[in-house]
Amino acid sequence: MKEIFFNWLSGLGVEVTAMMALVIALSFIVLTALALHLVLHRILLVRLVGLLGKTKQVWLPPQLQQRLFYRLALVLQGAVLLGQAEIWLPKASDSLQLIEMLAQLWILLFLLLALFALLDCLLSVSRYTRLGRDLPLRGIFQGVKLVASILVGILMIALLLGKSPLFLFSGLGAMTAVLMLVFKDPILGLVAGIQLSANRMLSVGDWLQMDKYGADGEVTDIGLTTVKVSNWDKTITTIPTYALISDSFKNWQGMTESGGRRIKRSVNIDMTSVRFLTADEQLTLKQAKLLAPYLSRKEQELSSYNQQLSDAISCPINGRHLTNLGTLRAYLDAYLHAHSGIRKDMTLMVRQLAPTSDGLPLEIYCFTATTAWADYEGIQADIFDHIFAIIGQFHLRLHQSPTGYDMHAWKNG
Repeated sequence: MKEIFFNWLSGLGVEVTAMMALVIALSFIVLTALALHLVLHRILLVRLVGLLGKTKQVWLPPQLQQRLFYRLALVLQGAVLLGQAEIWLPKASDSLQLIEMLAQLWILLFLLLALFALLDCLLSVSRYTRLGRDLPLRGIFQGVKLVASILVGILMIALLLGKSPLFLFSGLGAMTAVLMLVFKDPILGLVAGIQLSANRMLSVGDWLQMDKYGADGEVTDIGLTTVKVSNWDKTITTIPTYALISDSFKNWQGMTESGGRRIKRSVNIDMTSVRFLTADEQLTLKQAKLLAPYLSRKEQELSSYNQQLSDAISCPINGRHLTNLGTLRAYLDAYLHAHSGIRKDMTLMVRQLAPTSDGLPLEIYCFTATTAWADYEGIQADIFDHIFAIIGQFHLRLHQSPTGYDMHAWKNG
C-alpha cells in the first residue's frame, strides 16, 4: 500500500524524498489514530454507555463497565498504531523502533488497567453470589493485581532497556530476600486470606469480636493486607489479615445461623434466706399455675417417702421437705419453658452454681428465639425483671453489697 501511494505521487511528478516519505507516513499514522479515537470515544462508546445507563441491573454498575470498555478501546488504539507504523515506516528505521516501543508500552499499560477494571467488575458481580460471600475475593484480586503489576513493570523495563524479559527475571533470584521484605504484608495477607476461606473461618458479613484490636462488629471487607470491621458504634477498625491467623478471635456467625442467642446470667441469693417451706407457704405458692403441677407431684413424692420414717419425721433433719430455693428453681424452669421468646429445642436449664462470698449464684442458661440484638436484650431484661419482682414470694433475699441507703437505714435503725 505504501509503495502504491508513493508510486502514484511519483507519477504526478512529485519527488518523494526520504524526509517527505517520513512526514507523509507520520501524517497517515496520526490521522488514522485520531480518526479511530473519534469513532471509538465519540460515537461507539458514547452509545454503548447510553445503553448501559438505561439498564436497571445493579449488580454491575455502568461506571465499572464504562471504565473497562474505555481501556479496551485504548488497547485497540495502541494495536492499530503499531500496525500502522509497521505498514508506513521503513523497516529497521529509528522512527519505526521508537513508535513500536511507545505503542508496546501503551498496550501493556492499558492492558494492565483493563485487567484491573475487569477484576473490579468481577468483584462487583461476586458480591451477589455465595462464592463472593465465602471467599475473600477482594484480597485475591488485589494479589492478582500486584503480581500483574510486577510482571508488566518488568516487561516495560525490558522494552526500555532493549533486553529480553528473561534477563530481568533471572535477576529476581538475587532480589528474593529484598522482595520478601518489601512485600511481606501482602504475602502474609494473601496466605491468611486463603486459609480463612479454605477453613471457613471468616466471611464478609460475619460478626467479628477481637478485643486485642478493639473490634466488635460486622466484617465489611477482607482485603489483601487488612480486614475492615464496622463496629456497632459506627466506628471502623482495621485488622491485619495475618493477625486473624496468628491471634484468636470470636466469630458470632454460628449464633446467627442457629437462630438463637444465649442467655447466661445469674442472680446471687443470700444463703441465709434458704429454708424449708411451711404448709401455708406451699398453699400460697400452689396458686401459681406454673408451680401447681410441680408442688402436687412433689407433695405426693415427699409424703410417700416420709411415711416410711414413722416417728422419726418429728425431726426435720430426718425427712424430706420442700425448700424455697428448690421451688424457685422449679418455677423458673417452668416459666422459661412457657416463655414464647425462648427456644425449647436448645439447651434450657436453671442451675445452681458453687456458693461464693457474694452469695449463691442461681444461673439462667437458655437461648432466645431471635438473634436480633434489641429483641434479645428485651427478652433477657424481662426475664430478670420478673425474677427480681417475685423473689420475695419465695421468702428469699438477693445478695448485694451494702449501698448508701442500707448504711443510712442501719444508722437510723
